Amino acid sequence: MITESRLLDRKLLRRGDTFDQSLLWMVVLMASFSLIMVYSASIAYARHDGGSTYFYLVRQAVFLLCGGLLGCIAARIPLRTWKKLTPLVLLLSILLLILVLVMGREINGARRWINVGMVNIQPTEVFKLAIILYLSSFFTRRAEILKEFKKVWFAGIPVGLGLGLIMLEPDFGSFVVVSVIAVGLLFLAGLPFRWFMAVVGFGLLAMILLVLFEPYRMARVAGFLDPWADPLGKGYQLTHSLMAIGRGGWFGVGLGASLEKRFYLPEAHTDFILAVIGEEFGFVGILVLMFCYIWLVIRAFSIGKQARDLELFYGSFVAKGIGIWLGIQSFFNIGVNIGLLPTKGLTLPLLSYGGSAVMIILICVGLLLRVDYENRRVMRGFKV
Repeated sequence: MITESRLLDRKLLRRGDTFDQSLLWMVVLMASFSLIMVYSASIAYARHDGGSTYFYLVRQAVFLLCGGLLGCIAARIPLRTWKKLTPLVLLLSILLLILVLVMGREINGARRWINVGMVNIQPTEVFKLAIILYLSSFFTRRAEILKEFKKVWFAGIPVGLGLGLIMLEPDFGSFVVVSVIAVGLLFLAGLPFRWFMAVVGFGLLAMILLVLFEPYRMARVAGFLDPWADPLGKGYQLTHSLMAIGRGGWFGVGLGASLEKRFYLPEAHTDFILAVIGEEFGFVGILVLMFCYIWLVIRAFSIGKQARDLELFYGSFVAKGIGIWLGIQSFFNIGVNIGLLPTKGLTLPLLSYGGSAVMIILICVGLLLRVDYENRRVMRGFKV
């Protein structure tokens, strides 16, 4: 039997002022632009891998469609249900991280993907979402013990376990992203400053040691510091990325006119899609894209702040966690493409070609819309 509250929910959802339309349209525009750029950047690779220039375009369209449907489902599930499902999501993500080490597909010396038909599931993407949900739930339920660090340490056990499994793949880029998400949520939860700085110091020391004791990571750092010293070796990706962006100038050479995407620039439709955007749309195009990401991050934090003011603390942490994820991963990808950071295997959210990465990000967008929807319901005097 449909309750009066459920009927009211449906009426509210049919009205345009019950969710953030600007957020939805921004994501739709970026996803549409993703189709254009994946097609443009992958033409040469598509002919080689699939025999058709539409090979990656069709797959990306399917990923976006599936991700959109999953995002719609996520937006329909109440946050209280998400909170109850958090242990299951966390357990599933850790099992996937273990499974990928056993039967994962190895590419360039790393096991990061589980092949399931046309989709390569990347467990680290699921783990990023799981950590946001887990820490949001933990901080909401146990806010009173945050001032005693010795009682909070066990919150880091699942985080540390997941990070350890990620490094066994290995995936240093995702290791850094998950670490930043966890530390960011710790800061927002109000961990005392001295303990927060201790966590940051320990994390930075661990990252430095991971770089120093792994030759290929040191080679990446050396290539980042002086890519032109070995332009055909460790500096190859970065030099071609910089040449693509430099060739684009202020306004670009035009859509489809990139030269670097024709087998010169590795991963042109995934990790280095920004370089192709820079070549075809110029520095102005990159600035517009950066504005879009900044706007998304600000909007996520605004939704989170509103949820906090309404004492919807779980939704507040979830929204801000997603904002941290979008902000740090887009910053790392853009930084790698322009030579600001050493090369890492991180995609550009909402734009790069991918299966699980695209779908998980769209689920996150659905969660953001859900947080905003529940905020608006509370402001109208209804319970959630």
